Amino acid sequence: MAEKILEIKGLKKYFPLPNGQVVKAVDGVDLELYAGETLGLVGESGSGKSTIAYVLVGMYEATDGDIIFKGDNIAKTGLHRTLKQRGDIQIVFQDPGSSLNPRRTIEQSIMVPLEIHTSLSKQEAKKQVRKLLEEVGLPSEVAEGYPRTLGGGERQLVSVARALATNPSFMILDEPTSALDVSVQAKVINKLIDLQKEFRLSYLFITHDLSLMRNVADRVAILYLGRLCELASTADFFQKPLHPYTQMLLSSVPVATTEEEKMKPVKVLSTGEIPSPVNVPPGCAFHLRCRHKKPICLREQPTRREIFPGHYVWCHLFEQKESPGSGK
Repeated sequence: MAEKILEIKGLKKYFPLPNGQVVKAVDGVDLELYAGETLGLVGESGSGKSTIAYVLVGMYEATDGDIIFKGDNIAKTGLHRTLKQRGDIQIVFQDPGSSLNPRRTIEQSIMVPLEIHTSLSKQEAKKQVRKLLEEVGLPSEVAEGYPRTLGGGERQLVSVARALATNPSFMILDEPTSALDVSVQAKVINKLIDLQKEFRLSYLFITHDLSLMRNVADRVAILYLGRLCELASTADFFQKPLHPYTQMLLSSVPVATTEEEKMKPVKVLSTGEIPSPVNVPPGCAFHLRCRHKKPICLREQPTRREIFPGHYVWCHLFEQKESPGSGK
């Protein structure tokens, strides 16, 4: 069993509004991440994916819950983390066009974390910048240019190089390819996989693209309105999805061949839209869109149940010893 480097327990992040209401962006999430693995976190817009990322990286402090990273609870530390903790957890944002300063050269952008987190001399740091660019598959002369001179995929690889500058063990990839052309996405994904093996990185890969998860993630977690619905190994997740929301998502994934079509669950119509996190419905947050809901779903929030080894679901339709296929 690989070493557990991250454990999230009951994580909550609420944002108070001026009118007294509260946005429950993340509402009691439990997750674990193991050394060297890629955990996919999937959900619709507004599900709380990016909020989890920002709490993990220290941009927000948790409202409640624990984040145990390598033995230390960092849930409440926010921007007051140690230099080592800040360097060990890095994030690659969705849009490299906005995450890179257009007035700085590529070298200047990558030099910033090197100046903060290392004791390299200026000349040594300049050499390290070029080494990092080559590590991510870019020519070293890119360092002299500005972000506007690069394509979207190249800018995202620069962002990856900047994240690697602190020698992290855990990287959060927040929709890292969704702003890129399809022709460029594969190059970036393949490079991320290569870098993970080379540097022994652990990834939290945040996306709304389930097709991407099939080829990237070791395990997949589904998030809905700030709460988890299902968590399983990638193989189990795609072969035997349990939660009605998961089945709805998978049945909507476009496929290219009849073989892939046969692997999809029975078509489940996507009805309604995700409610506002300001007015989270009582009980199961998905019950307004679920065709299988029972009276208990309207009253009680479901708890985590392990249906198969390592396959968890938060749903009243499944009891601990009940056959998942029964639907009872």
